[in-house]
Amino acid sequence: MKAIIEVTKAGSIFATAARQLAEARAGRSPDYRLGFESAKSLFAEITPARLDLLDNLRRAGPCSVARLAAALGGDAGQVAAETSRLAELGLVERGPDGTVAVPFDAIEILLPLARAA
Repeated sequence: MKAIIEVTKAGSIFATAARQLAEARAGRSPDYRLGFESAKSLFAEITPARLDLLDNLRRAGPCSVARLAAALGGDAGQVAAETSRLAELGLVERGPDGTVAVPFDAIEILLPLARAA
């Protein structure tokens, strides 16, 4: 399963939900879709630092925030704040044991140029 992050039109959530339901009914695991109203808002949330964190967490597998921070050589408080925001966006999952993980094999960012401004 992959995450698709994109700039979408207002109200497109209904088309996305219908597409995901159709995939689920066909027996396929639907991709996770995350939409933003503009490129500016997308890149305010999906920063290079957060993409690096996602990449490192995906490679590390499920682990504690403290272990992830140690592997990254970063401040545990900052890593905790970043993983919390990524969890709010649906890009990181928390396990019952407190571990965090990236549930996706890939993340695609789609940015239509006509709407990038």
